[in-house]
Amino acid sequence: PFQEAKSSSGGSTVQRSKSFSLKAQVKEMCTACQKTVYPMERLVADKFVFHNSCFCCKHCHAKLSLGSYAALHGEFYCKPHFQQLFKSKGNYDEGFGRKQHKELWVHKEVESGTKSA
Repeated sequence: PFQEAKSSSGGSTVQRSKSFSLKAQVKEMCTACQKTVYPMERLVADKFVFHNSCFCCKHCHAKLSLGSYAALHGEFYCKPHFQQLFKSKGNYDEGFGRKQHKELWVHKEVESGTKSA
């Protein structure tokens, strides 16, 4: 950090070293709005980064907190809507507009049934 250099008059002078490192900060982007998230407004849920104000229910857009949300397939819901959507169809996938996994099971059973017969 300090270097001693000899001056032409024979005395020594102390110089500060200018070798300090500035690490380039990686800008984090909000999952919802794709804008830069600064530390004071940063919220992380299931490894996704949000602005506090952007962390909202996908269904009703109510502001969520870390203790009041449920997540499925990278989408975030308030607990009442998560339960409502889940109960309405009886399974996670169909209730959230995705294809049922049951169809995949039927195809696998048919394939395994034909191979063993």
